[in-house]
Amino acid sequence: MLSNIEIAQKTALKPIEEIAKKIGLDKENLEFYGKYKAKISLNVLNQKSDHQGKFIMVTGMTPTPSGEGKTTTGIGLSDALSLLGKKAIIALREPSLGPVFGLKGGATGAGYAQVVPMEEINLHFTGDIHAITSAHNLLSAIIDNHLHWEGCSGLLDCRKVTWKRVMDMDDRVLREIVVGIGGPLQGIARETGFDITAASEVMAIFCLSNNLKELKEKLGNIFVGYSPQGNPVFARDLKADGAMAVLLKDALKPNLVQTLEGTPALIHGGPFANIAHGTNSIIADKLALRLADYVVTESGFSTDLGAEKFFDIVVRTGNLPSPDACVLVATLRAVKRHGGMSLDQLKQENVSAVEKGFVNLQKHIENIRMYGVPLVIALNKFPGDTQNEIDALIELCKKENAAIEVSDCFSQGGQGALDLARRVVNTISTEQKQFQYLYPLDMPIIKKIETVAQKIYGAGEVAMEGKIVRKIEEIEKMGFKNLPVCIAKTQYSLSSDEHLLGRPKDFTLIVTDVSLSSGAGFVVILCGDIMTMPGLPKQPAAERITLTDDGQIIGLS
Repeated sequence: MLSNIEIAQKTALKPIEEIAKKIGLDKENLEFYGKYKAKISLNVLNQKSDHQGKFIMVTGMTPTPSGEGKTTTGIGLSDALSLLGKKAIIALREPSLGPVFGLKGGATGAGYAQVVPMEEINLHFTGDIHAITSAHNLLSAIIDNHLHWEGCSGLLDCRKVTWKRVMDMDDRVLREIVVGIGGPLQGIARETGFDITAASEVMAIFCLSNNLKELKEKLGNIFVGYSPQGNPVFARDLKADGAMAVLLKDALKPNLVQTLEGTPALIHGGPFANIAHGTNSIIADKLALRLADYVVTESGFSTDLGAEKFFDIVVRTGNLPSPDACVLVATLRAVKRHGGMSLDQLKQENVSAVEKGFVNLQKHIENIRMYGVPLVIALNKFPGDTQNEIDALIELCKKENAAIEVSDCFSQGGQGALDLARRVVNTISTEQKQFQYLYPLDMPIIKKIETVAQKIYGAGEVAMEGKIVRKIEEIEKMGFKNLPVCIAKTQYSLSSDEHLLGRPKDFTLIVTDVSLSSGAGFVVILCGDIMTMPGLPKQPAAERITLTDDGQIIGLS
């Protein structure tokens, strides 16, 4: 079979204005970025419309390191809906250069279920992530400029600045740095560090803002540190919010591209789900729901991460409609991994491991049902899957009274997801959602952490040092008790320990730090060994990505 990039490069793309016409948009609504990409004017959202499409959220079980094809399944599902005669749109996050050149090598789907032009989407795209990086670092520069001119007795205490810098690349050596060394002309020396742009609060604000006015307000609400008197200092106090909003003005317009089969795709914003909230922009979702009959969106990683944050943060903060159905992506290799098989054994048939590892998928089924959203399991088929294993998993799902369909969109595109699409449409029309949040906002922050840990992860208790408890108490004293929590932890386990596979129970969730994202509107809770600046793996994807002599990109996946 051809590689992902070879499939994408051999596909004849439709001009983007043809894709726009499918969802009722003309040239006046578009800003073109070449032949196959365009931004959509925010004026479309301001036009009156009573249309409200059906909302489908794609999530997954706890993945293996190489992922389970959640994006691929979402793209295949949207193409299958189009084949069924439905007006469909898929809304996805923008890939970060960190994973593109790090572990993943690309994040635009796979096989015959991809969004295109894949090289451009995976690389600089329309410049949105660069704009977010610039806006974040503008605030960092304004902070250090203030310290240079005013010293530690000005508006900010140089020892209590919490705002870091960001870049869109995995670079572990920048996690902890010292700036301002070299004498008075270089500013005030202090410790700081870098996060990856996908973990930036500016990225979260970008994805959780409904319009430019709200964007500017949220940017102004960013907490950057304390004054010498111990009072909180925000970006608006430094008069940084206006210039930051200017840098994001054009980026806030959603990006329109297409799938290999010509289904419209909105790709906008890119927060990670293990260290951020993990969904594309609410502007893209709301626009899609206005323009299509069925909207497929994706939350990052599994139900304990992306889905929980989608429900408890994004739907709530963005005033989004709750999903009409969830598609829970599972693979036999992930089930077998949670059944005790090593990564190098996953291609071997092992029905016993399927039966043993089902407990992980079972927990994810329970998590979705906890929110009252109708559910369909998509078994994303891989070439080595055997019929005995498939039959075993289907039977286990039946015992849980969980609908399941085998999907093979990787090798067949939309045709391979037709059964899944029909099941999802039927589920939406026959099952009534009874959506509910996991916790009320007036619950104390520590109790919110315990609620997510115990109900969604299966933890027995939560542990944290006294200094972290005091940080949380300070956040509550500052008036931010009623914010949801955004828990950052490993994606490879329901716990905060990536080595605890299957369905760990009654473990202790270790909270290692906490920070306030007052602009985005949540409190970040860091657990275990999670890092907000990833590092490159031993053999990064960058080693295989290159150019031919005539300028053709190869090696993206």
